[in-house]
Amino acid sequence: MTTRHSAYFEQDGTDRATRRTNRRSAYDVPPKPRADAVEGESGTGRGWRLRVDTHRATTRILRVAYPFLAEGGLGADGTYIGSDVFSGGSFVYDPWVLYQARVITNPNILLAGVIGSGKSSTAKALITRSVALGHKAYVPCDPKGEWTAVAEAIGGATIKLGPGLPTRLNPLDAGRRPATVDVGEWQRIVWSRRRALLGTLAESTLGRPMTAVEHTALDLALETVSSQVPTPTIPDVVVALFTPDSEFARRASLQTTTLTDDGREVAHAIRRLVHGDLSGMFDGPSTTEFDPALPMVTLDSSWLGAGGNDEALRLTLACASSWLEAAVADPAGGNRYIVYDEGWRVMRDAALLRRMQEQWKLSRAWGVSNILIVHRLSDLAAVGDLGSEARALAEGLLADCSTRIMLRQESDQLSRTASLLGLTDVEIATIAKLPKGRALWRLPNRSFVVQLVRHAREVELFDTDARM
Repeated sequence: MTTRHSAYFEQDGTDRATRRTNRRSAYDVPPKPRADAVEGESGTGRGWRLRVDTHRATTRILRVAYPFLAEGGLGADGTYIGSDVFSGGSFVYDPWVLYQARVITNPNILLAGVIGSGKSSTAKALITRSVALGHKAYVPCDPKGEWTAVAEAIGGATIKLGPGLPTRLNPLDAGRRPATVDVGEWQRIVWSRRRALLGTLAESTLGRPMTAVEHTALDLALETVSSQVPTPTIPDVVVALFTPDSEFARRASLQTTTLTDDGREVAHAIRRLVHGDLSGMFDGPSTTEFDPALPMVTLDSSWLGAGGNDEALRLTLACASSWLEAAVADPAGGNRYIVYDEGWRVMRDAALLRRMQEQWKLSRAWGVSNILIVHRLSDLAAVGDLGSEARALAEGLLADCSTRIMLRQESDQLSRTASLLGLTDVEIATIAKLPKGRALWRLPNRSFVVQLVRHAREVELFDTDARM
């Protein structure tokens, strides 16, 4: 639609035909008022007024010039969040509904805000209310233990992990085979998942990528234990790395002594989960089972998080995520949120970031919505130097989040936030002054300012300031 801007002076008291003629002749060069025209004088040649033509434009242009004011909402199909501050209507959200409607390109969510801005309440409200729609949730690493009460309140379960606790998870469990997958394909999937996890654990502990010979040693160790026991454990793999099977070495045209030397550092790295500070958590058969029918399952790692052991948390997250994959990969498992709380604590590891990126890419195939919760986007600076692999992977996670929920940010963080998320000046100015519980919901080409509305029971249940 063509827009038109013109200004002209119109004399008071003229008839309609004269005014029309004046307007037609005034589009190019507006005439100047006569020198003898006096403002406010009555009669012919009296009082000149400046008139401007109506500005006409499409809503595609106006929603950029005037965001929030020309927005029609996302409809009524989804989870109620609160009120749209500018329209006054209800705001609902459902990533699976919006993906089917092609409003978003993927179901992943970024949730960011300073401490005390209402991040936890927003995430908990979205997830607990979604349970009524048949959605489920899994929190693979809860370093503060704040999701435990929420899970119990909606009929879910919490698995507590930590040194000295009786619970043990075997991250190499095969899980339940989906009915749509045949036995041969399932074996290949399970082997690939186990191999990916072991590689992540090794590289995360070593602090570097594995070499080619180390990859070979780990492959042969996993093949050895897989042929000996139906469900291998991490101690089995460590033993196979220290004492490789001569028959498997011969098939690979390798010497046993050479293979032992090649895999020694990897063996020592993974051994940490067997005899190190994480012993007793992942070094044997599972003592509990993941129930995919529950509305929410959380993994309480507060026993580790209390000590500030971020590396242990990252290894725990890697193991717990692998343990979960068999359940979420089942097409009959339904839609599920996977919440990465305190995301800044687990994003400092390139090996784990690669694993998370794979899960982000598979979100549509698995029918899951990954929620990454961080304080501020400058946390990415702690991931790695500009141009590093870890930094690129972390920024890639942001790019793969079609929904960005931004609560209040400090003034010194606004420019960084704008450059990473492509926010407009109006949106940045809005973020800087948001009160608690109010957030900018940024979808592709659409923005909403939403005030979270909570029930009194939710206020009590979601409270993270009780100790204060």
